[in-house]
Amino acid sequence: MSNVTLTIGGRPFTVACAKGEEKHVTALGQLIDAKLSAIPSLSGQNESRMLLFAALLLADELHEARESRTTSKAAPASADLPVDVVQQLDTIADRMENLAERLEADAGNA
Repeated sequence: MSNVTLTIGGRPFTVACAKGEEKHVTALGQLIDAKLSAIPSLSGQNESRMLLFAALLLADELHEARESRTTSKAAPASADLPVDVVQQLDTIADRMENLAERLEADAGNA
């Protein structure tokens, strides 16, 4: 196991990952940070709320990608995301939603 420190919304988060996955996890963290940076009104939010918004934004993108794939039969196959990428995004969105829920619960208990 390795640890990677991600900076999301200006806050550091250390997460564990499998050896060799450090670059991939770092890239995912950068994707999340970029999503949050596009919404300047989130800068004052607590961590759980910020991560919840990130999860919702990514889940919305995944939903739109799935919808466009099912409604656009005329698009070339190369325009579709590979199934494994969609599955990974779905897994990430689920994990982020679970993390956001745990953080929100922890913030409520503090």
